[in-house]
Order: sequence, then C-alpha cells, then structure tokens
Amino acid sequence: MKALPTPAKRGDLLRARQQLKMACTPERYVRGATRQFYDWLDSGEGTRLSEGPEIWICGDCHVGNIGPIANHKGQIALEIRDLDQTVIGNPAHDLVRLGLSLASSARGSALSGVATAQMLECLIAGYTQAFAKDFAEDDLTVPKAVRRSLKLSKAATWRSLAEDRLEDVEPTIPLGKRFWPLSATERKAIEAFAKEEDLRQLVTRLRGRKNDATVELVDAAYWVKGCSSLGLLRLALLMKIKGTGKAEHCLVDVKEAVKSWAPAAEKARMPRDNARRVVEGARALSPSLGERMLATHFSGHAVFVRELLPQDLKLDIEHLTHKQARHTARFLGAVVGCAHARQMDGSTRKAWLRELDRHSTKAVDAPSWLWLSVVDLLARHERAYLEHCWRYGFKQAA
Repeated sequence: MKALPTPAKRGDLLRARQQLKMACTPERYVRGATRQFYDWLDSGEGTRLSEGPEIWICGDCHVGNIGPIANHKGQIALEIRDLDQTVIGNPAHDLVRLGLSLASSARGSALSGVATAQMLECLIAGYTQAFAKDFAEDDLTVPKAVRRSLKLSKAATWRSLAEDRLEDVEPTIPLGKRFWPLSATERKAIEAFAKEEDLRQLVTRLRGRKNDATVELVDAAYWVKGCSSLGLLRLALLMKIKGTGKAEHCLVDVKEAVKSWAPAAEKARMPRDNARRVVEGARALSPSLGERMLATHFSGHAVFVRELLPQDLKLDIEHLTHKQARHTARFLGAVVGCAHARQMDGSTRKAWLRELDRHSTKAVDAPSWLWLSVVDLLARHERAYLEHCWRYGFKQAA
C-alpha cells in the first residue's frame, strides 16, 4: 500500500488534487471557481444586476449544491445542501450562479444555445412559481434527472452510507484515498472534542434516539473531500450511540468555516464568527439541514458540525436531453425560490417579482441581466478552464 501523507504534507497534496478536479471537466471547473465568479462581479466589468431584498443567499448556488436532505425526524426535502458561502446579500447572485451552472451542464450535454436560453427561462419560471401565495413544495413535479437521486435517498440506510463513504460497514474509518491519518496532537484534540456536551446533544437529537444516550468516539481521520474547500480543515468522526437499544454508529462531519467570497449587503447584521454565519444561513435557507448543524470551535478553528445521514445526497445530473434540461432547470429554480421566498413577507415578495419582470425581454422571458451575465461568465470560465488545463498539463509533464 502506498504510504499515506503525514499532516505536514497535506497542503501540497490537497492543492494538487484540487487542480486535478478542476481540470476534469468545464462543469467541475465552474463548481470549483467560486472565487473567480465573485472576482468578476466585483470587477464591475459585467452586466449590472438587479438589487434584490437583503436576505440569506447560498452564495455558491450550483447544481451540485442542491439535493435531498433529511431533517432530524427523517423526513426528506430537496434543499440547498452546501452553505459555506452563505451571506445576507443579493438573491440575484444565486440566480446567476445557478444559471451559469445549468448553462455549463447544457454545454456538457451538447445542447444548443437555444436550449440554454430556454433553461434560463425555465429557471426563472420555477423560481417565480415558488413565490405564489398558494404554492406548496409538494406540488412540484420532480423531473427524471432528479428522481433517481430522490429514490436513492429514500432507500438509503446506514449500511449504504457506510459502504459509500467508508467503503466498509465495519466500525472503523479505512485510511486511503478519502481518509488520511491524524497527528497525535490532532487525535488528542478530537478525543476531547468528542466528549463535548453540544456534540452529544447534536447526535442524540435525531428521531429514535434518547436524549440521555451516551456518545463515544470510535475512530477519526482527516477527510479529503470537496473541491473549492480542499485545503481547509475537514474531519470525519465515527461515533457510537449507546442507550437506544442496540448500539448504533453515525458519521460526523467537522468542517472549517472561513470568510465567504460572496459579498454581503453593506448593512447586513450577520454573526462575525464564520461557523455561526454558516449555521444561521443554513437555518434560513435549508431548515432540514440547518436544524442538524452546530457551530463551534476546534483547535482554534471556527467549524460547523453535522451528522451525515444516509439520505443526504447530491444531485447527479449528466447528459441531459433538451426536455430534461428544461424540466430540471424549472425544478431547481423552484427549490431556490422556496429558500428565498420563505424569508420575505408578502410585500417584499411582490416587489422582487416586479423587479425581475421589469428586466424581462420579448426575446427571452427572463431578466436580461441573467442572460447577459451567464453568456459573459460562460465565455470567461471557458477560457479560464482551458488556461487552467494548459498550466496543469505542463505541471504534470514537468
């Protein structure tokens, strides 16, 4: 077996892995290039966006960050599932970011430019549909491209989670490509962290577990996970819960929270602590996920913690047909619309819908700034992706 990296060598290896991931496909590059997205917005060179109401936004609203999420009662909802970049800001940023992600997926599926324009129309149609007074999330028709992930989520068990994340059902974390060894100092800190009462309460909150159950650390490792967040502190904790009948295991994700690249509204009142910011944003945008999260600190780092449930999955959307692309865009638009609309009162909703409609054109039934921004961003990211691959290829050859 190849020697596993020591903690001192993690940084270079994680940066190399991030570069490789972003070189795989244009879609992956878009997902990993959150900072470039906001650099473009901050440059002032792009199309001027509408100023929406100041609400919690995802900040990194791409296709891969939406999916099935279970709440603490085991009920499944389709929500935004990654809130690292969340801030109180302009909801137009989420629309442009999701529009860019969908357009990139359309390119990967060899769909025409007409199909891309229609996807953006459907995105806005689904988004605005979620603002209707009588709208119910259960009324949404789940498209074929999403149905598979939802079916897998409903059928998922601890065994399927363990086999997927741990590649085993035995109560250990296997070291290898996904999980790296900890230093003695890190392990000692984790052992103390695992005994904290806040963590015990987080784990025992789920349905079917007694509030006074005991929680013990079984194993832990450094978790090599994500793309744009690679290089930040990420830990996997395998825990055992006793006092609920037969002892059960759970997998806890500990992730470092850092300053968001998404711009916050000038007078936004948000927690200064980045972990608290992430959790508060999650509770506003994705209640099923937010209620299962804890903001705390570990070894001087602000971190947010959650137990990974078998039902938590990301959407696997590849090679869409023209029809599937339209239906998927409408559905995802509605998911984001629900997350935004639940934070607005009636008058604020109406004002935001009027603003979106005011910028629609006869050619494309969506705000002109959405279409123009996505076209510009797609061209910029395509060039940046090819330059990234050029640089990465030379590094590999050297």
